[in-house]
Amino acid sequence: MECLPVAKLPEGSEWSYEIKLDGYRLEAVKAGRKVTVYSRRKTVLNERFPAIAAALARLPASTVIDGEVCAIGASGLTDFNLLQNFRTAEAQIHYFAFDILVHKGKSLLKVPLDGRRAILADVLPTNERLSLSVVDYRPVAHMLKFVKAQGLEGIVAKRTDSEYEPGKRTGLWSKHRINQGQEFVVGGYTPGSNGFDALIVGFYRGKELIYASRVRAGFVPATRREVAAKFKGRQSAKCPFVNLPQKDAGRWGQGLTAEKMKDCIWLKPEIVVRIDFLEWTGADHLRHTKFVALRDDKDPRKVVKEEN
Repeated sequence: MECLPVAKLPEGSEWSYEIKLDGYRLEAVKAGRKVTVYSRRKTVLNERFPAIAAALARLPASTVIDGEVCAIGASGLTDFNLLQNFRTAEAQIHYFAFDILVHKGKSLLKVPLDGRRAILADVLPTNERLSLSVVDYRPVAHMLKFVKAQGLEGIVAKRTDSEYEPGKRTGLWSKHRINQGQEFVVGGYTPGSNGFDALIVGFYRGKELIYASRVRAGFVPATRREVAAKFKGRQSAKCPFVNLPQKDAGRWGQGLTAEKMKDCIWLKPEIVVRIDFLEWTGADHLRHTKFVALRDDKDPRKVVKEEN
């Protein structure tokens, strides 16, 4: 089930709130004696997160749970960059479970969220790798104050009576970011050393890919090579952005004109990256962008503009 990005969180006694975790969404399936963990894109990640798969071995057979795998930094907060390089800090890897879809072969998709949470709390093994996601039922202002004070990423709001609707973004689960940063789809690049000079990124609005920015900052030679390796086999003769070319570069220089497009190499929109930035402009451009990480777990078609 997907979260709908919102500028303002819903309020009322029928809503509960969780901290938005900065990690990989991970679904765990216990079939017989074996646990298999899957990404959003249905990639098996047992080799990448063997400690999490092993920690979930005590789940009942024929059970499916949903959650987020994170790396815990020295500050005690989740750290996505640490997760990207978790082999150097494996002890900090942790799985926060927040839902259960199937219990001992019985589908729970139609069971209200609070009922599913009660079952999850009863069956989730307790050890140093696993936790239940903490839920708060107090007014949203309480959560906002806490999240801002702790420098956390944001808040997820969920209707306590909501069913689990796989693959849907109905608004019964909503998310609100505090910081400025989100995923974007790479639709091209400009050539440079170590593979490229800048990434050309955007987001989906319906079925259309909207150009948002060129991103140069945040790379070291190793990350440039890692990202550039993803370009192989994805070159395209056609620009994938529906709003290009643009008439002028704009006040902040992020507009991509026909003249500037002559330097661009286009890609099939299949690569997803996390970008931090200062703000959105009125033209749906980004100011002061910085590359954070590749996001192989994200479906490009589900990358939309997130409202703050």
